[in-house]
Amino acid sequence: MVVIAASPSWRRPHGSERLLGASALIGLFFGSTLLGRVPDTVGRQKVYRYNFVLIAIASAAQFWAHSPLVLFLLRLVIGFGLGADYAVGSTLLSEFAPRRLRGVLLGSLTVLWTVGYVLANVLGTYIPITDSAAHWLLASGALPALLVLVLRIGIPESPSWLAARGRAAEAAEVRRRYLGQSGVTAEEAGAAAAGQPPAARYRELFARGQAARTWFGVIFYSAQVLPYFAIYTFMSQILGTLHISDADTQNLVLNLALLLGRVIGLWPVQRMGRRPFTIGTFANLTACLAAMAAFSGSSGWVLMVPFLVYTFVMAGASNITHVYPPELFPTALRGSGVGFLNGASRVASAIGTFVLPVSLSRLGVGWSMGWMALVLLLGTVVSLAWAPETRDTLTAEDWHH
Repeated sequence: MVVIAASPSWRRPHGSERLLGASALIGLFFGSTLLGRVPDTVGRQKVYRYNFVLIAIASAAQFWAHSPLVLFLLRLVIGFGLGADYAVGSTLLSEFAPRRLRGVLLGSLTVLWTVGYVLANVLGTYIPITDSAAHWLLASGALPALLVLVLRIGIPESPSWLAARGRAAEAAEVRRRYLGQSGVTAEEAGAAAAGQPPAARYRELFARGQAARTWFGVIFYSAQVLPYFAIYTFMSQILGTLHISDADTQNLVLNLALLLGRVIGLWPVQRMGRRPFTIGTFANLTACLAAMAAFSGSSGWVLMVPFLVYTFVMAGASNITHVYPPELFPTALRGSGVGFLNGASRVASAIGTFVLPVSLSRLGVGWSMGWMALVLLLGTVVSLAWAPETRDTLTAEDWHH
């Protein structure tokens, strides 16, 4: 948000604003896909601990970014580091979290992300964006990155990954020391007997028995985040198109609805099955954007009603993006699979972020909301056809004492 708000202060070539908006998403794609295999090969812990070194350095360097090109490159680097974290963060947590709490714990990752997003959005709206303020705001991202880096010191390796590599004794020690559990699981005993498995390869994501889940994950994740990132990156332009007199206040209301939806949305993620939750939220989101398209000629205040509902529901629906992907893959493929899904979804996000401002200016808000409703409709249909129920999937194995 600050990037978009600050970009008019630079002399920039035509189209660079859209590239700046999509820069972190492009970096997320490369980080998720190129580094997604690394947690499956060398372990979750190393990637989880050190990727924020890269993020902190690049974030701080934005203070000295005095051209769109330099800022674009730095945000690519930040996105690259975050892409690795998207692949390993939910993977590692899913392998420590018990089934009964997994929905809440993994969904909370998205809630905490939203707190930072809303804070950045509000600051970008109400702080006068001079060159100095823009650079301070952009560089301030280094502070939470450093805090995360410190908090991750001492994080142990995933016992599930250790077990999958045949290192049963180390897995048992992690469980004893950090989880208060003893003994080995049947999976650990079998893995130890089989020896260390070969490194995961992306083609295994499309092997018989796994391909349908992988393709579902790609389409589900991409269909959800394409309109989400596009809309909230260019929120101010959308509100301007709706001709709302107090757009800043409405932006604040929408951001509060986003935060409220995230928190309340933790409950259905935990209590409902993954399949009905996904289908229901996709259908609701499709209806909201379709209503905005159908009534695009109405006053801005009328259009704000489905927009507000969309924001609230999308916030809750997005909680599952950290819950569902780890449950779609076995331990040996989990990092690669989650990284691949994240990478594919960031391609969709970048496309939406690049296309939406052009669509708003040339087609108007009605047609823009219409084509994004079709994207969500695709997600609804694919979920109806392919969405598996994974709530009871074992990512952190049952313990046998």
